[in-house]
Amino acid sequence: MKESTMSLNLRKQVDDCRPYIAGETEASVLKRYGLDKVVKLGSNENPFGPYENAKRAMKESLKVINRYPEDDYVELTEVLAKVNNLDVTNVALGSGAGNVIETVARLLIDEGDEVLVAKPTYRLYREVSILMGAVIKNVPVKSDFTYDFEAMKESISDKTKLIWLCNPNNPTGVINDRREIERFIESVGEDVWIVLDEAYADFINEGQRPEIVELLKNKKLIVIRTFSKFYGMAGARVGYIMAQAPVISAFDTITEPFCVNRTGLFAAKAALLEDQKQAYKVKEFISNERERMSIALNKRGFTVIPSSSNFIFAKLPDGFYSAEICEQLMAKGVIIRECDAWGYPEYVRITVGKKEENDFLLSKLDEVI
Repeated sequence: MKESTMSLNLRKQVDDCRPYIAGETEASVLKRYGLDKVVKLGSNENPFGPYENAKRAMKESLKVINRYPEDDYVELTEVLAKVNNLDVTNVALGSGAGNVIETVARLLIDEGDEVLVAKPTYRLYREVSILMGAVIKNVPVKSDFTYDFEAMKESISDKTKLIWLCNPNNPTGVINDRREIERFIESVGEDVWIVLDEAYADFINEGQRPEIVELLKNKKLIVIRTFSKFYGMAGARVGYIMAQAPVISAFDTITEPFCVNRTGLFAAKAALLEDQKQAYKVKEFISNERERMSIALNKRGFTVIPSSSNFIFAKLPDGFYSAEICEQLMAKGVIIRECDAWGYPEYVRITVGKKEENDFLLSKLDEVI
């Protein structure tokens, strides 16, 4: 039972926050059902990472793991600036995208500020904003699950401080037209911050992503990225922010010193400089496998929403609900994500795994649907 903050003497906003609930773990499902094998396709993890040079760099980092990573911070920041055609003053690091999101909320939000979030989207935006005392305005997506930018603009008031955007969106995997995003960012007044979360953007096809260098000329834009998804380094916890220099300076001021571990820093640098060929081969595989899985699911009565990420958002056949189906699949050794928490009890989110993992899921779906 959640005890009230009144009796614990905590911040009053904590009562309004809901804990972030991660996907089921392999260990918990193995134990619960007494299984010998579990295929985890519920947390949007990249089953192929980290890549070879990143793994080698991780081992190298152990030789100096007793030291604080001052130089490694600088080196990774310089590499990130170079690959993104930015100045080093436009980049800062964080311990995964989640840490960056939380730090951005602390940087920007005052109590009573209005914050706009799409519905559905990544739930952490709501929780960190509420913790800072924000008033949340939900803006439903359109029927095709793209952002309703007109509705967002109409929702902006003189109290609006921040708009969270996620492209591709989570849990849908849907991308918004790059020109629409660019026009929306340009149209929003200078009093409103826009935070663009690109955790899954590396999976987008070339030519469909917004031009970040041009967009960052907007003084009120912040872009967030991570090494967790495309580079398969979710456990290393390396994320970063791109913004104008004064924003980066303020971000660094309130960020915990050395919040990214040395192993993650070594791996991220190697991934950027030496693992691109392997990473893009995996991107091609995921794209092809996502298409194959989408066709297979459609044949089974699902309605698959077109995705540009490493996961699939799909409506179950009529009469089925995600909580029930996900529980039945776990009992058979497959973890996917139910979508009740996003307000979509008839939908599931499925990570694109290795071919044999995806085939195992399809075989178990045939047993429960």
